Formats: sequence, structure tokens, C-alpha cells
Amino acid sequence: MYAVVNSGGKQYKIQQGEILRVEKISGDVGSPVTFDRVLMFSDGENVNIGKPVLDSVSVEGHIVEQGKAQKIIVFKYKRRKRFRRKNGHRQEFTAVLIDRINAQGTKAQKAAEPKTEAKAEVKQPKAKDTAPKEAVAKKAEPKKETAKKVEAKNAAPPEEAKE
Repeated sequence: MYAVVNSGGKQYKIQQGEILRVEKISGDVGSPVTFDRVLMFSDGENVNIGKPVLDSVSVEGHIVEQGKAQKIIVFKYKRRKRFRRKNGHRQEFTAVLIDRINAQGTKAQKAAEPKTEAKAEVKQPKAKDTAPKEAVAKKAEPKKETAKKVEAKNAAPPEEAKE
């Protein structure tokens, strides 16, 4: 059984007993947390997909840790201008242990039901002779001369001028 929830602008696939690191959520260690924006829920056989969220499903957990992630270095540099800026950033996070996924009265649907009505019949192309054809070498034909040149050759040779 798993669910896909939306928290802090990100989507997470979660299961019961899993520890999830999400963006900072206000609260102390041990306080309960409920994720109401469940986008998808699966019980192993059937899948429910929200449009956009499932109202009948919620995920419960409790905060295990509040902390900061590792430091990232932000270095800005412009060549030939003597511009250098170095900053660091540590993103705050909340670690949540998922206690259970509550699914109340959900009618499960198959995730991918094929639509037979929309499919059109695919026509098979007719089978042609599959026997291999022998390659026949074609001889190159000489280029045909233009009509003017042919007439000039066939005409009588010009008479030589008498002196």
C-alpha cells in the first residue's frame, strides 16, 4: 500500500513506516502531522487517482527530526570584471515518520483500463512475393545527341571553295 502526497510544492511516494524528509513544517519533535493533499492511492491491486486530490484519503505521521541539510556553496563569478561572490545556504527540513494511510470508502479503479471502443482496426498490408529477386544489371545507354547535331552530321559535307 502506498500513496503520493504533495507537500512543500513537491510530490512524494510514501509507504507506512517510512521516514520522509520534506520542506520545513512547523511543530516540535513528536507532534502529529497530517497530509491531506493525497494525489494517488494504491492498495496493492487497485489504484485511485485524484482529480486533482483524493478527499477520502489522508496520511498521518509524526515529526521525528527538525534540522538543516548540508551546506551548499553558491559561487557567482564574472570573468574579466573582478566579480566574485561566495555564499552558503542550508535548507531546513522536517523528517516525518509515516504512521498510517487512512483510506475511507474509496472505490478503487484500475489504473490503466484499455478503451476498446476508441481503437480502430489496423489493416494488415497484403503480403507480396517474398521470393528473392535476382539482380539484373542494366547497361548504360549512350546519351542521345540533340536534333541539330544529328542533322548537321547527316547533311552533305560543305563544298570546298574553288580558287
